[in-house]
Amino acid sequence: MKILLDTCTFLWIITDDPKLSPQAKKLFINPSNEVYLSVASTWEIAIKYKRGKLSLPKPPDKYIPIKRKQHNIDSLPLDEEATLYLTKLPDLHKDPFDRILICQSIVSGLTILTPDELISQYPLRSIW
Repeated sequence: MKILLDTCTFLWIITDDPKLSPQAKKLFINPSNEVYLSVASTWEIAIKYKRGKLSLPKPPDKYIPIKRKQHNIDSLPLDEEATLYLTKLPDLHKDPFDRILICQSIVSGLTILTPDELISQYPLRSIW
């Protein structure tokens, strides 16, 4: 299975936060799954860090790549097809970062690991 991590899911994985659901953890640690973190999530993390809304032990440009590699998470680039798919999405979710993750999940056929119930209302596979 190809898995896309929601931003909060990634942060909970790398910090071993108990908010991570048992099912999400099981899917994440399964070595047969391919796991991705979108560049949209790294962008969101950088913005929140810069604004003081997210505390990290090191700046994101140092911390995120190290944690991604430690946890065998690949980077998912943002492509034109995913961004243009935004025009096809109903306005159920207002967060622009979540909307692009939704598009990436749909366009690339990825299962998204997220606790966000609004995301599960879109035509994609989400698990929590």
